[in-house]
Amino acid sequence: MANHLTHKTVDSLINQALAIEDESAQDAGSLGFMARAMVQATLPHRKVEGNEFTRVNGNYSLSIMAPSRIGLPYGTIPRLLLAWVTTEAVKTKERELELGDSLSGFMRELDLVPTGGRWGSITRLKDQTRRLFASSITAIYEKGPAFAVVNQAVADSATFWWDAKSPEQAGLWKSSVILSEKFYSEVIDRPVPIDMRAIKALKKSPMALDIYTWLTYRMSYLKKPAVIPWSAVAAMFGSDYALLRQFKAAFLVELKKVVLIYPQVQVEPTEHGLLIRPSLTHISKRAD
Repeated sequence: MANHLTHKTVDSLINQALAIEDESAQDAGSLGFMARAMVQATLPHRKVEGNEFTRVNGNYSLSIMAPSRIGLPYGTIPRLLLAWVTTEAVKTKERELELGDSLSGFMRELDLVPTGGRWGSITRLKDQTRRLFASSITAIYEKGPAFAVVNQAVADSATFWWDAKSPEQAGLWKSSVILSEKFYSEVIDRPVPIDMRAIKALKKSPMALDIYTWLTYRMSYLKKPAVIPWSAVAAMFGSDYALLRQFKAAFLVELKKVVLIYPQVQVEPTEHGLLIRPSLTHISKRAD
């Protein structure tokens, strides 16, 4: 992974940040949400072997399990899917979500350009959609003698009628997913407000997406400065790196992208960890 940002990347992110500053997410119709459980601990960034993956955030851990023949979700697409699912569930207050008549129509919802071939976006979306909705989640909280565990499937059922060879063509039936009752309750219980324009701007990097959603969530309740040790930051965002220094180098590159899009955030890398100070959330809290 490159340890610097190109001028093209910086210019693009600055332009998108200026557009975000010019109009609030509410006014731009870009207000989105993410489930808190998926912000405090996240999915793999890259493909991992096996069918179980765990992230740890202090006393909280999140394990994702998937059928071995399907595999675990990873990368940016499941994160885009989770943002879309959470946002739709919050807006509609429904467990059953329609994914649209056509594959290309749904891809536009995720700001993805349909491309074919083995490594194209159509193939990756279909693969990651199967992986995500076939997965189950175990959230564990442990502190001293206290222990709590919640097991939940992402979806009770999911049906896809899309034709990869004709992505613009509407199917005979609409593709849909029915969220499990527990996951739906988690999704709509105080979800984390996010700006979908920021999600789209950062969509090439799963780590940048994770950092953005975590920072805007953390700033919603942070009351005083805090230093998070690098080992703890790595447990949250980079458990697939062999060495802490490798993770730190990669993290700092992605953090720069996030700060360009979310300039209000006060965050500073130090020798011992990540210093965060109380900041404005990326979504302004407006009076009703």
